[in-house]
Amino acid sequence: MTFEQFAMARLPSLLRYAVVLTGDRYLAQDVVQEVLARAHVRWRRISNADSPEAYVRRMVLNEYLSWRRSWAVRNLHLAGERLTEIEDARGGVLDHADRIAEADALWHRLARLGRKQRAVLVLRYYEQMDDESIADLLNCSPATVRSQASKALRTLRLESERQILITAEEKS
Repeated sequence: MTFEQFAMARLPSLLRYAVVLTGDRYLAQDVVQEVLARAHVRWRRISNADSPEAYVRRMVLNEYLSWRRSWAVRNLHLAGERLTEIEDARGGVLDHADRIAEADALWHRLARLGRKQRAVLVLRYYEQMDDESIADLLNCSPATVRSQASKALRTLRLESERQILITAEEKS
């Protein structure tokens, strides 16, 4: 397979993956563009790997984790921004307003996580990877992956509970 064939076939999937990691479509496009430019130069070696797609996805993850674009770390997202492009994982039917409200809440909670915690959750729940595979990608132990996931989920849970309390107080 040529690099051009690979890029055309896998670009939508790589972009979705990068959007989930970064939380920002434009930053995701930058990350994927940077990765594909580097992959093109190294394509002969990458194409000989067991799984070129896994190799390039790892490049996307590493680019996200390195986060060379310091402005992006400080960039705040607007309400309802961009998560609506990702299909509802539960398969339930929501109207457009419900999706935007849920997306907004989720992005705000995810934005509070550190990059590694967010990466662990994306790899576990979006990419459906096991702890061993995640540990291999992040160069850490499976116990560290479980710890990061636990801390991230605890943070999300506490934030969700805090939002419920605020909403309840506003209604009373």
